[in-house]
Amino acid sequence: LPDRDRAELKRRKLLLEMTLKSYWIRKGSAFSTAVARPETELTPEMIATGSWRQLPFKPYNFSSLGLPPACGHLHPLLKVRSELRQIFLEMG
Repeated sequence: LPDRDRAELKRRKLLLEMTLKSYWIRKGSAFSTAVARPETELTPEMIATGSWRQLPFKPYNFSSLGLPPACGHLHPLLKVRSELRQIFLEMG
């Protein structure tokens, strides 16, 4: 279709252009039908037997933030003081 005709049909909303994407998927060198879970911890038994050399380990993520620390609480006397302050502010 020439560009001029295509532009005219698009202007009149008689033509809808779509982009089609396709992918080729092939089996790679690490393809396996079984799901193998990598080890996350190194135990003393693995070190003693030497089995850790053949096991796949999960890589470390040094950029993760981890769990946030547990936050503290207000002292009970500070809570009472803030309540009294609020009462006096409401009284004027």
